Amino acid sequence: MSQPLFEKVAFIGLGLIGSSLARVIRAEHLANDIVASTRSQKTLEDAKSLGLISEGYADPVEAVKGADLVVLALPVRATQKVLEAIKPYLSANTIITDVGSTKGNVVDAAKAVFGDELPEGFVPGHPIAGAEHTGVHAGKVDLFANHKVILTPLPSSADWAVDKLIQLWQAAKAEVICMDVDKHDEVLAHTSHLPHLMAFNLVEQLAKREDNLDIFRYAAGGFRDFSRIAASDPQMWHDIFFANKKAVLNAVDGFEQQLAIIRKLIEDEDSHALMGLLGHAQAARQHFNHMLAKKPFMEKNKVTQQFTIQPGAKKFQGKFTVPGDKSVSHRSIMFGAIAEGTTHVTGFLEGEDALATLQAFRDMGVSIEGPKNGEVTIHGVGMQGLKAPQSAIYMGNSGTSMRLLSGMLAAQKFDSVMTGDASLSKRPMERIAKPLREMGAQIQTTGERGTPPVSITGNQNLKGIQYDLPMASAQVKSGILLAGLWAEGETSVTEPEPTRDHTERMLRAFGYEVKTEGNRISLQGGGKLVGTNIQVPSDISSAAFFMVGAAITENSDVTLEAVGINPTRTGVIEILKQMGADITVENERIAGGEPIADIRIRGTRTLKGIHMPEDQVPLAIDEFPALFIAAACAEGQTILTGAAELRVKESDRIQVMADGLQTMGIDCTPTEDGIIIEGKGKSGDWLPIFTGGEIESHHDHRIAMSFSIAGLRNSEQIKIVGTETVATSFPTFTELTSIAGLPIQVSE
Repeated sequence: MSQPLFEKVAFIGLGLIGSSLARVIRAEHLANDIVASTRSQKTLEDAKSLGLISEGYADPVEAVKGADLVVLALPVRATQKVLEAIKPYLSANTIITDVGSTKGNVVDAAKAVFGDELPEGFVPGHPIAGAEHTGVHAGKVDLFANHKVILTPLPSSADWAVDKLIQLWQAAKAEVICMDVDKHDEVLAHTSHLPHLMAFNLVEQLAKREDNLDIFRYAAGGFRDFSRIAASDPQMWHDIFFANKKAVLNAVDGFEQQLAIIRKLIEDEDSHALMGLLGHAQAARQHFNHMLAKKPFMEKNKVTQQFTIQPGAKKFQGKFTVPGDKSVSHRSIMFGAIAEGTTHVTGFLEGEDALATLQAFRDMGVSIEGPKNGEVTIHGVGMQGLKAPQSAIYMGNSGTSMRLLSGMLAAQKFDSVMTGDASLSKRPMERIAKPLREMGAQIQTTGERGTPPVSITGNQNLKGIQYDLPMASAQVKSGILLAGLWAEGETSVTEPEPTRDHTERMLRAFGYEVKTEGNRISLQGGGKLVGTNIQVPSDISSAAFFMVGAAITENSDVTLEAVGINPTRTGVIEILKQMGADITVENERIAGGEPIADIRIRGTRTLKGIHMPEDQVPLAIDEFPALFIAAACAEGQTILTGAAELRVKESDRIQVMADGLQTMGIDCTPTEDGIIIEGKGKSGDWLPIFTGGEIESHHDHRIAMSFSIAGLRNSEQIKIVGTETVATSFPTFTELTSIAGLPIQVSE
């Protein structure tokens, strides 16, 4: 960093956390001067001899004079006293932060000193890192690397102060999260304070036993791993348990209740229920960290994943099986959950969107085994068997899950709320809420734009309706039909043009009669679903990136195996054929009610620009970002019309793709319902098409993957920001592209 972030940093306290941060500031040259104040003269002398500070003071007042960053690295109960002492010596530009494990009492201490008008530079913080040893000598420059640091900005906290602290902690290689104060104390009570309390309690319980020596001697790794945290500083944890008393006691109450439940299951030898509980817990351990912790709390966080692709000629060859179809994976869980009997699923997509759906049904009391290597076993609870979730259902980034579940939840006896990540929270939900209200549902979206959270009042009697879809949307159609399963009489949906029919096909596979007459789809309420076996085909939307990649790369030869070729999804194949791609569909067959085939694409000829046929638009709606890359490599102009739906996906895909294409030297004009792209391809010429640059994906997985494929024909480095959402639909994307011949560097 050329210019230091700070002129002078003052530490009040210099234990493990403080001395580690001081080491980072020294190593990264983040400040011109570092000083400290502690009660221990020896600590100050040791810190000076270690080169951590230039001066040490017994009085904190002396330390903070002229400091533009003050770090309170002391017991949280001492905060008020120190703030009272240093208050007169703080300037308007001084940043004050702390490293305590609780935040509410730190804010209360600040308010006791400053009143309700807190300084702009006051930003509480909590690095979630530690070690068994404490003190200035225990500090490590890499203590915070790959650990989370939570900042809890207040309404009074200035953006400049928050930004500087984010930069500081990023320099320590920490993952910075911004969170509300109360939320922090609640979350940490459950994830940190309760485990420590349990560890202390377990060790104390066993230490009291007469045979404690044998128990400790023969303890296995699980005991050692869990009890390790009981070696932590008793004084510190004594203070934390009192400081966060309310949240800790709530966490203890919840633990006791859950312990009583599992005790009874073991006592009653309830095998099915115990297996369901253990499976739920296993999945939670595997997926909660990213799905339920990282995303919701990262909206203010500047840290994100990015892809980098270097220029140079590349090959693109091989046989690949892309992940399972996301649409089919979602539905297999939903329908299996409300079926009678057991449903076994193979080829399940273990991406975050599908896992969010799986977790939602676990939260509603459905016992689900897996996923393991794409296999999932669902023990259905029948049409009336779903139970009220304990809290809001988190849908991550999945608009499909939220719209389809809206239909299902509208018919349940219980109230429910669905939330999502920052991207999903901007997507329109009124298009499904409106017809559901016509059926008698009580459903509420948020704000003028009708976005999530979605709140549903249960115990409504739904009636079948005849609904004419104003736009082609398989998600809205499916949501209405699913509500119709519980509705009185017939529910029918008429589409303006055909959309993907996975819902209809799978309902039939589960034994539920669905009629399709032209563009009208209907069913009678009051039936039942019967558990079955479902093979999820490979996702044609994921395959599309490899199809386009092969079509634009000289001498490429790619075969994609067992791809779903549902006739409502094959628009991408038809459009690429019309553009002149060398593409063949081989070995067609049926699996789980869905047609599948192997698709072979070779790079033998330059693509031609076309006016993409509007009748194919609904059949390729998710594949257009990839097709825009193909159009840029084509000879002549490509025009897309009739695709306004692209503007309300995970991002405004028309505008975002246009912005990225223009960054990389492609002349294109976005329109209200499409785009005009001037292709730079020339017949027989396989030279680079795209320049390079930094692309903002807007955390849209299909945007990120589409511009990655442009890396097959780039003359300069391409950097794509916000790529962490690729895991929602294609967790193995960079692995498979690398095998094919397109190396993608992934970095945080």
